[in-house]
Amino acid sequence: MSNPTTSALAGFAGVVLCWIAFVAVFALRKKSPQQTDAKRDRRAVLGIALQGAAYFIGLFQPPHQPFLPPVGALTGSAGIVFALFTVALAAGSVWLAGAAVRRLGKQWAYQARVVEGHELIKDGPYAYVRNPIYTGMLGILIASGLAMEHWIALLIALPIFMIGLVIRVRIEEKLLRAVFGAEFDDYAKRVPAVIPAIY
Repeated sequence: MSNPTTSALAGFAGVVLCWIAFVAVFALRKKSPQQTDAKRDRRAVLGIALQGAAYFIGLFQPPHQPFLPPVGALTGSAGIVFALFTVALAAGSVWLAGAAVRRLGKQWAYQARVVEGHELIKDGPYAYVRNPIYTGMLGILIASGLAMEHWIALLIALPIFMIGLVIRVRIEEKLLRAVFGAEFDDYAKRVPAVIPAIY
């Protein structure tokens, strides 16, 4: 079996760097003073677990399989374009998640909750999708699967991730609807949840 192409290695390295930036978005964000929860729903933990499992599957290196298995159709110029697309998707996803976290500020949390004095954010990345952090998470999962070039793993990971995503979106938006009522309903009618024109 031949070695991975230079473009495949470059694409993989670019996605790894994007992952470092993605983790840094959450780990290095400015910590806000402790907020008092007005409402919290711990059932969203199931969605978090499913998304974590999807990342594990998508990034898993199958045993006895070559690292970055060569794909004949992705040699030469096609491989360069594919690597550039993969890194651009990962970088754009990191940027989107970072912009959303910054815009949420003290309201951001891992678990589904609203805090005292919660504001319904509808500008910045939230003007295009209601859950841009999840859009970014989906994008970096796809980019990672493309960079690993184990297509079956990505095809298994995607539906698991989407189930977790839908669980989290529905729980979190139920909390927002309970607080903001008609204002949230109007926002939800105008702006897609995660993927424009799809969901």
